Amino acid sequence: MTFNAAALLLLILGLALIGWLAGRARSAMLAGRSGKKLHSRPQYHGWYVALWLFVPAAIFLAIWSSVSPGLITNQVLASPAAESLPAFGFERSAILSDARDVAQGKAAKVRLPAAAPLVEPYAAATHRYAWIGIAAMLALALAGGLYAFTRIRPDFRARTRVERIVMALLLLASLVAILTTFGIVLSLLFESLRFFSLVPMRELLFGTHWNPQSGAPVADTFGGIPLFWGTVLIGAIIAMIVAIPIGMMSAVYLTQYAAPTVRKWVKPMLEILAGVPTVVYGYFAALTVAPALRNFAVAIGIPNASTESALAAGVVMGVMIIPFVSSMADDSINAVPQAMRDGSLALGATPNETIRQVLIPAALPGVMGGILLAVSRAIGETMIVVMAAGLSANLTANPFASVTTVTAQIVKLLTGDQEFDSAKTLAAFALGLVLFLVTLLLNIVALRIVKKYREAYE
Repeated sequence: MTFNAAALLLLILGLALIGWLAGRARSAMLAGRSGKKLHSRPQYHGWYVALWLFVPAAIFLAIWSSVSPGLITNQVLASPAAESLPAFGFERSAILSDARDVAQGKAAKVRLPAAAPLVEPYAAATHRYAWIGIAAMLALALAGGLYAFTRIRPDFRARTRVERIVMALLLLASLVAILTTFGIVLSLLFESLRFFSLVPMRELLFGTHWNPQSGAPVADTFGGIPLFWGTVLIGAIIAMIVAIPIGMMSAVYLTQYAAPTVRKWVKPMLEILAGVPTVVYGYFAALTVAPALRNFAVAIGIPNASTESALAAGVVMGVMIIPFVSSMADDSINAVPQAMRDGSLALGATPNETIRQVLIPAALPGVMGGILLAVSRAIGETMIVVMAAGLSANLTANPFASVTTVTAQIVKLLTGDQEFDSAKTLAAFALGLVLFLVTLLLNIVALRIVKKYREAYE
């Protein structure tokens, strides 16, 4: 028997439903028997019992699902069959994983002969801890439900208790994002500090040569300037040159000139671009845009034009983020008070002049916030760069040359089997920390601009 978390979650949901029905019925029965008016409606009493049934058991289920695999492995390692396991960690883990898959029914037979003696101990340990977890979960659920059920009476403030429990759950849910952010920062910071203990920080931030060939911290091979420049060239220059004019003109047309029927169809079609997978954009850039740009460069006499170029990746990336700029500009222009439009037109300005001299300046804070959010989205893009711009760390201003970005190098450094104690692998975490800080700063600036804009016109 295995510990199926999904099935057990459905089981406690069923118990919670029974508890809801029982609590609702008991409160109504007590009110009818005593003739007193209920402080809370019967469904709140039902919800009180259901929450006490579900929440403790669900928390235990989540904890036990993460703890029980380690307990099972420890019991198997303590068995006589595990005495012949090799001391090497990777080989030992492979044998244990093979035996666990067979014992839990995920594989028909073992692939490694050394795993065969461990199948039976794994099956016994899995069966034992599955029953322990189920028994503890059911006991906890029934104890919580019984406690809540016995507290039901006509004057019980069930509604207040239920609202407090729901508020605590909402607070816990809101803390998940904050704790996740802290976890990301701490993991990046810890590994980055290990890297900077091997390679000076100034070399990564100001070095001009990037060529980490081995795990050893060789001097003058971890210069990040070519990566930072490639990221800026593709994501913040070329992509923005494409996205800002097209996005702004699309927003102006849809808000000021398009008929309602045209807007109804064009705006959703434009926003579909944001939902296209980036790998599809990468294929389009590598197979269509990049060869066309190379042929164009050869035709106009530009030497050494590459099929993997910053221009190809930047153009396609700009097309991808057009919806970000367009949607933000659209909302910002629509939020400008109608009185400003009418006042401009009443003074004799043409619609064109009203757009250029009134609407766009008034909507500029919101537009700038959208542009900064689009930039942060662009500099974090990976697939388009890997497929269309290449992986060559060149410090060049030629848009027809092959360049690389921070995200593309992170993918390259972490691809395949890597040793997480070498400078080459740890460099990916240092690059990730720099990218995280830059995008976080852009997002903070963008949100502050948008907040200031909303305060001005709400």
